[in-house]
Amino acid sequence: MTEPTARNDVLQNQNMHDMYRPEYHFTPPSNWMNDPNGMVFFEGEYHLFYQYNPKATVWGPMHWGHAVSKDLINWQHLPIALHPDEQGMIFSGSAVVDWNNSAGFGEKALIAIFTYNKDHLETQNLAFSTDKARTWTKYADNPVIAHPGNLNDFRDPKVFWHEDHWVMCLAAGDTILFYTSTNLKQWEPSGSFGGGYGSTNGVWETPDLFKIPLDDGSDSRWVLTVGVGNGGPAGGSGTQYFIGAFDGERFVSENPREVILWADHGADYYAPQSWNDEPNSRRMMLGWMSNWHYAKVTPTFTWRGVFSIPRELSLTQTTNGIRLAHKPVRELEKLRNIHYHWRPTAIQPGLNLLDGLQGKALEIAAEFQIAKNVKCFGFCVRVGMDERTIISYRVKEKTLQLDRTLSGKVEFADAFAAVHSVELQPVDNLISLQIFVDSSSIEVFANHGLAVLTDCIFPSDHSQGLELFTEGGQVILNSLDIYQLDPAKFHN
Repeated sequence: MTEPTARNDVLQNQNMHDMYRPEYHFTPPSNWMNDPNGMVFFEGEYHLFYQYNPKATVWGPMHWGHAVSKDLINWQHLPIALHPDEQGMIFSGSAVVDWNNSAGFGEKALIAIFTYNKDHLETQNLAFSTDKARTWTKYADNPVIAHPGNLNDFRDPKVFWHEDHWVMCLAAGDTILFYTSTNLKQWEPSGSFGGGYGSTNGVWETPDLFKIPLDDGSDSRWVLTVGVGNGGPAGGSGTQYFIGAFDGERFVSENPREVILWADHGADYYAPQSWNDEPNSRRMMLGWMSNWHYAKVTPTFTWRGVFSIPRELSLTQTTNGIRLAHKPVRELEKLRNIHYHWRPTAIQPGLNLLDGLQGKALEIAAEFQIAKNVKCFGFCVRVGMDERTIISYRVKEKTLQLDRTLSGKVEFADAFAAVHSVELQPVDNLISLQIFVDSSSIEVFANHGLAVLTDCIFPSDHSQGLELFTEGGQVILNSLDIYQLDPAKFHN
């Protein structure tokens, strides 16, 4: 191990009465938060809206909370953007910059497209802002799409500009409906996608649709992401995706309908959305780190709900077909502080290379070369008295596992204490892991983001130990870097 280097003293951002509050993941100032909404970049600011109940730490009358950031890491909380009224609660949706004033609300107006829910009837509606999203006016002639009368679920509009018109993706049962418009006010149905494709065990929600280059080349594909309310890979809610083509009116999957692709195989990555108008042409997404099986009973105090770190998405060709990869955004490197680095070495069973190291806000980057006879290897994080979260690669099974059965508080929900796994094939006999640890979460990106596991955990504040282990034989550690991460800044 080389000597650690520090940029400055490690900052502390800890409240003993609220020890699960993350150091660098976004949470609401107080009370309940779920789906991210209205994500758009405009005049130097990333806007993040979200489903918010300002009166309690459980789901209730939905508002749109609001925050902005210049760097995706540090956030300024702003006043609530949209409040429920006589037309209903403010459910999920998206936001766009109307660069050409197509709706007539003003040049470069920001326009939110959201679902009103009143007595279980859902409609699609507009609100607009001409002061950089600080104040909002609801459109006088809402709704712009009325409830069709024959659907129980009709919500979560994702809107974007495509060539010469606006496109809306809308969740309806186990189907995504598509609409087109030239002015955001009048919409025409243009097609649908579903009909038994992918996972249909739960209601479909929070769609997103975008185009990404394949392996950074000239070829590209369209990706449709869909939240599924039940039947996810780790039980409960999860996020699936489809790869295919979009002609401006309808989406066609290039995979058979029985193929199910999950964006994340952990329990806590739901309702993700990507930013419109990202200035560097990156497709960046974050999701709600929770699960409807237990979201309302997680053991936090003054707040409930947390978002994943922002992730840059890419597509890559694999032996199983084209797959979506997630990479932590490079802006997170700004949080790196104390750095530990190890040169290549052989790790033997029973030896903990990380003995004495601790941390609750960490980035771990490692590459392993699989040696003969090794059964499994990996890391234990947030280790303490009778507590640990285990990230392991099982060689024979070719699976990556995240085990939170002993991670801390687990008794609040029957579904919480579990081992979650994803198939992971070595690449040239190598396994790479990038792990982000925070006060109450673990995000694991394996083999450059082709496999991802995201789980919330609730350990004691004293459980901050680290272990590197192997079983059955030695494993070759090609590289290992561990960074203590500074807290992000969250302010009003």
